[in-house]
Amino acid sequence: MVKLPVIAKEKRTTNPDPIDVHVGTRLRLRRNLLGLSQEKLSKVCGLTFQQIQKYERGVNRMGASRLYQIAKELDVPVSYFFEEIEGEQKSPCAALGFAENEQNPLSGVAFEGSELLYRREVMELIRAYYKITDSKTRRKVYELIKSMADTD
Repeated sequence: MVKLPVIAKEKRTTNPDPIDVHVGTRLRLRRNLLGLSQEKLSKVCGLTFQQIQKYERGVNRMGASRLYQIAKELDVPVSYFFEEIEGEQKSPCAALGFAENEQNPLSGVAFEGSELLYRREVMELIRAYYKITDSKTRRKVYELIKSMADTD
């Protein structure tokens, strides 16, 4: 009988995997941008809101089928959850799942880690802006805000 070598198992820590935390952070960001509560998202996915909380904190891992389902509900490609991992920096708009809208990145704003985009006020402003259905009115609001911010 041949003895097989013992392969040391990688010791699992109690800390969540950084990739799971990153995916959870992207899930929370997109959910908030769409104005969905954890409860609403959990209902459409057939989960409990506590499960969504665990996904967002990275405590629980999402399987491929669950990740696909959530991506579909949030109207983003699965790759959205993995953007900006290991130095893969893309434009701030692409990081928010807006790249499919062919929008230009914001200019004149420093995006150090995109902290600005995680603020509740910014997300509410973005949601309100895109709720304006008339494109001419939306453009006027854009021009108004831009003119108020210009200090040149």
